Amino acid sequence: MELFKNANFDFIGKQRLFIGVSVVLLLAGIASLVIKGGPRYGIDFKGGTVTLIRFANKPHEDKIRTALQAKIPGELTVQPVVGTDEVIVGTELRSEDQLEAARRNMIETLNATFGSKDGKPDFHATGFDALVDRIQEPFQRANIALSTEQLRALARSIVDFRDSPPRSGLIKSFDDLSAVTGVTPAMIQVLKQEFSLGPFVVRQFELVGPKIGAELRWQAIYATLLALAGMLVYIAFRFETSYGVAAVLAVFHDTIVTIGFFSIFDKEISLTVVAALLTLVGYSMNDTIVVFDRIRENLKTMRKESFTNLVNISINQTLSRTVLTSGLTFLSVMALWLFGGPVLNGFSFALVAGIIVGSYSSIFIASPILIYWQSALESRKRSSVASAPVVRETTKDAVRETVKKTSSKAAK
Repeated sequence: MELFKNANFDFIGKQRLFIGVSVVLLLAGIASLVIKGGPRYGIDFKGGTVTLIRFANKPHEDKIRTALQAKIPGELTVQPVVGTDEVIVGTELRSEDQLEAARRNMIETLNATFGSKDGKPDFHATGFDALVDRIQEPFQRANIALSTEQLRALARSIVDFRDSPPRSGLIKSFDDLSAVTGVTPAMIQVLKQEFSLGPFVVRQFELVGPKIGAELRWQAIYATLLALAGMLVYIAFRFETSYGVAAVLAVFHDTIVTIGFFSIFDKEISLTVVAALLTLVGYSMNDTIVVFDRIRENLKTMRKESFTNLVNISINQTLSRTVLTSGLTFLSVMALWLFGGPVLNGFSFALVAGIIVGSYSSIFIASPILIYWQSALESRKRSSVASAPVVRETTKDAVRETVKKTSSKAAK
């Protein structure tokens, strides 16, 4: 499919205008970063508490977020774990002596929102010793004769069954315990009378300190720089060094501009945003390589064309492909941005901005850099060629002068 047949747009003729636009975007983004003291990092990078919560049914993320934001001060994120009924709740950094209070506050809020209102203890939150103490007397009243050792062994089997995969701390019905060896219907009836089944269980609660957050920031920077270095080596080997430098500078431009957009619009940079930036690096590089590959092909067949015209022709020849691939991808990530909710907002925003900037840089940044580089090489070659005849003529003149002087002396 070809959208533009015989396209003949003068892209290179407009390069100064778009390079000016890039300079404005870069300066605006850098100024915003300087004024705000750097990017607005998420909990992944600046530290905080991370809680992994498993629900009996698919969790309502918006309801969880609304309930916790009303009780827990500061920044808060609720991120689903894909393919499971679990969510990761992140809150701003608290000191270690406040961890238990923060954990208790979160559980109380979730219980008040989603938990049972019958006043019974939650079976999922009951440990081994608490379970033994709770069922010992009810079992006796129900004429379930067990010694202390048998009761403890039974309680251990029940807790191990509840906490082992695929239940991982949460069962949907007490009848599921019939699969435990030694558990009878009478025992299950006692458990139903003594406990309630909460709709969630806290599987993990930990602190991400500022030191770990700083390490994650540097690891993200290293990952991006290594990706750029690897692409530079590949393109320099596959094409020429000038092509590799032009492509990497264009991708670096895309990354800085996108981060600048995050600062200007006060959006949070998290690990998912870093993943989007790395995706952007690969996508923009691929688009640039397509243009460069066409330039290399045309160099073999259009030897009489100037390099500037050849680049402009190559961009026009790949224009349909660029618009189709970038346009369809843009529609997809735009849908994620508009309808994906707050969890995917940062990720999709990075891709929306990155696809626009990346497609634009392949034409108006990478190609002009390549032209400037080639022009500099050609100027150097011309200057060296132009100076060579002068040296030869000077040498010839010196020889003639020496011969004349020798002839004059011989005549005398």
